[in-house]
Amino acid sequence: MQPKDEVNARQGIGSLEVGLSVLELISEHNAPVSLTKLSELAQMSPSRLHKYLVSLTKMGYVSQLENAKYALSNSSMRLGMSALKHLNPVEIAFDYASRLHQELDKTITVTIWNGQAPLVVKWLDSSHFLPVNIRLGSELSPFNSAAGRIFLAFLPAQRKREIVENYFASPVTLPRHMGKSMSKTAFYLLLDEVKKEQQCRFKEDFLPDVNVIGAPVFNFDGSVNSVFSLIGNSSNTSVDNNSVYVKAVKAASVDATRKIAGIVE
Repeated sequence: MQPKDEVNARQGIGSLEVGLSVLELISEHNAPVSLTKLSELAQMSPSRLHKYLVSLTKMGYVSQLENAKYALSNSSMRLGMSALKHLNPVEIAFDYASRLHQELDKTITVTIWNGQAPLVVKWLDSSHFLPVNIRLGSELSPFNSAAGRIFLAFLPAQRKREIVENYFASPVTLPRHMGKSMSKTAFYLLLDEVKKEQQCRFKEDFLPDVNVIGAPVFNFDGSVNSVFSLIGNSSNTSVDNNSVYVKAVKAASVDATRKIAGIVE
């Protein structure tokens, strides 16, 4: 891929760029938009803007509704669906995980849900020693891993309840959170919190001296595509909310999600 600055420096067709920017403004609006409002957003006179809307309407990318407002039409939808077909969400997740690894020099994993538990499909080692026996291809516990709790939190309610109830019927060990064992009720409440915050943090909860920060990457339909996890020694990997590591993992997951949805520049 060519650097963005190099692409920007090339001479293009100005009118095409303007027309596409108008199309993008309509796509970013949550409801059909009036000519007046669109003129304000585009910082363009209504008369000039109308000419672009006429062309976009002729090509089927925009339609004018009965209330004189504009919305995306069939050609825009086909274009979007075609773009989605060419995306590989897991490869996108791998790319952003690699960036996170290079930026922080921490162990980074990408996991996917295999129907029963998280499966590690990418493992990037830190240059520092880390006392863990998890590696590429490992299947993680849905209860005793940050990734597992994230996947559980976002599963359909019936499936989530089935897995949790089966586990707590005869638990081998009780899950822990921030150093404390959790009852079934407490675990359900934690899953609600994980879903709300879109992150999960471990503070020596599963392995001594090891902290973990996890965050979900979403598909364009809102389902969880994969989970980023950052793993580090507890002595130098803070999991506090204002930690640089918590912020970095969250930012990487958001950026990867936006890329999958096609809204990253």
